[in-house]
Amino acid sequence: MPAPKPDLSAFPITRKWPARQPDRLQLYSLPTPNGVKVSIALEETGLPYEVHKVSFEQNDQTTPEFLSLNPNNKIPAILDPDGPGGKPLALFESGAILVYLAAKTGQLMPQDTAARYETLQWVMFQMGGIGPMFGQVGFFHKFAGKEFEDKRPRDRYVAESKRLLGVLEGHLKGRQWMMADEYSIADIAIFPWVRNLVGFYGAGDLVGFSEFPEVQRVLDAFVARPAVQRGLNIPPR
Repeated sequence: MPAPKPDLSAFPITRKWPARQPDRLQLYSLPTPNGVKVSIALEETGLPYEVHKVSFEQNDQTTPEFLSLNPNNKIPAILDPDGPGGKPLALFESGAILVYLAAKTGQLMPQDTAARYETLQWVMFQMGGIGPMFGQVGFFHKFAGKEFEDKRPRDRYVAESKRLLGVLEGHLKGRQWMMADEYSIADIAIFPWVRNLVGFYGAGDLVGFSEFPEVQRVLDAFVARPAVQRGLNIPPR
């Protein structure tokens, strides 16, 4: 007899987004820089999953069902029916999810202990620096902040973003990926944000992106990966 399917009914989020395949990892997301980190990692590892679109237009992220999984009302979030000890595990925060998926699958993370911590430092570098700073550039360059007459806030974030790109530029010289020849969750954390900065935000000229050829080189290699191309469009807008 086939094994019984996991019962996820104890999780309120499944009332709004029913699990059609409850034996698979459930992903609640949108194709934003943070959201695609997880879809790309899932595509890279080949771990079966089911995706659910969290619509910002409908304020899905503020519904009680979504808040029951992520009280911080941000995407992405996951519900893994086969978590540690075979018990369901709910997680939010894209960085934490990347670390979890790498540990679960034994992929996208160096096995050497020192290299593993070095990978985590670059994930934290993205979470604490690149994401917030690039996001502020987007706000002041593309969204409501562009109407502000005082350009000092924009310029502050532009300068910090250029500094962070400079850190990446220096680190990537002589390296194929963030962790030398080994593609990892550090790349998956960082390069969706770089792509968004120069693509969707249209801030390439503003931050002088042409001054960072190593970053451009690795961004191009990242976007060329088939799993990345798929993950960038999950869930479809």
